[in-house]
Amino acid sequence: MESNIKQFIQAIHGAPERIVLVAAGAGTEAISNLLGVAGATRTLLEALVPYSTAAFDEFLGQRPAKYVTERTARLMAGRAFTRARWLNNATNPVVGIACTASIITERPKRGEHRAYIATWQPDRLVEYSIHLNKGDRNRAEEESLVSHMIINALANALSLDMQLPLALKKSDKATMTTHHFGQATQQMDAGAVHCFDVASDGHIRHRHSKPKAILSGSFNPLHDGHLELLQVSSRLLQHPVAFECSSQNADKPAISPETMLHRISQFAGRWPIYVTNAATYLEKSRLFPNTIFIIGFDTAERVLHPRYYQNSQASLHAALAEIKAQGCSFMVAGRKDKAAVFRSCEQLSVPEPFNNLFKSIPANAFRKDISSAELRATGQRGSR
Repeated sequence: MESNIKQFIQAIHGAPERIVLVAAGAGTEAISNLLGVAGATRTLLEALVPYSTAAFDEFLGQRPAKYVTERTARLMAGRAFTRARWLNNATNPVVGIACTASIITERPKRGEHRAYIATWQPDRLVEYSIHLNKGDRNRAEEESLVSHMIINALANALSLDMQLPLALKKSDKATMTTHHFGQATQQMDAGAVHCFDVASDGHIRHRHSKPKAILSGSFNPLHDGHLELLQVSSRLLQHPVAFECSSQNADKPAISPETMLHRISQFAGRWPIYVTNAATYLEKSRLFPNTIFIIGFDTAERVLHPRYYQNSQASLHAALAEIKAQGCSFMVAGRKDKAAVFRSCEQLSVPEPFNNLFKSIPANAFRKDISSAELRATGQRGSR
């Protein structure tokens, strides 16, 4: 190994971050460099090379439309990040880094020789691309260039003020794009925006598409009950259901931007998440008209309790009337109460004019006696 690369890797190993690195198509030289310098156990939680399409699909949790694209690299980085969060048993910050590439093989390729690299951290996603002119390099040279780009991307994620020189040619096309989750949460905290959504691939959208159904929660932590309820409600409705997390809550303190970043991190590479400052379902209905809200029995009781409406039945009725006028409604999943009694939608005290506003999710379709509060109280972790 060249001395400059060795010194570079030593600096990476000296940083506090711990990483999961996934490389498909190219980038194994970067893994070899990281492992070839003492101290790799301080940096690498795991290095994966999903070589077959079956391994690739299994890691990603889905079959991508195309294997070598910017979006696929972002999804891979998100999955690497959530895996790093799961594997990390210390307080060290973590990074997910991924590469998907198509470079020279024994068979001529019809498509471009290219690589897409992405790093995912709580506050940002950074993506890199390189398009190489065919015939300018042999396989070893293309592999080396892509691996050096991976190491440079990792150095940027670790805030190291150093870069390996890249043997770029005039015909090469390289780009870098950053998606700032931290900026978006700060803007919401300052009141500059009321809603943004983070797609499963990390794209941030302030002018979001309107979801047909939403499953809201504080997701502290995200757990299997949330995931199963999303799947069941989506199947019953026969269309996708999105997650939503609000920085404001009528019963709890506001969620800080830093904490919100942690909550968003749980969805990286897996599911889209809408982030709002809507503390009540009346406010949510104004942000998301014509939407079905998926809620548990305990939440439904709060939606129907006058204490959230200045202890006024008239204000409660007015709020429900507006929610209905916005084209919104509720699907209610049964939950155990504090006495461990299972309560379902049929047991709600719904004012007569609004009976059709609340529909039941049958217990035989969904029942998951798990809660975030129980997980926190017993020191258990949420979903992977």
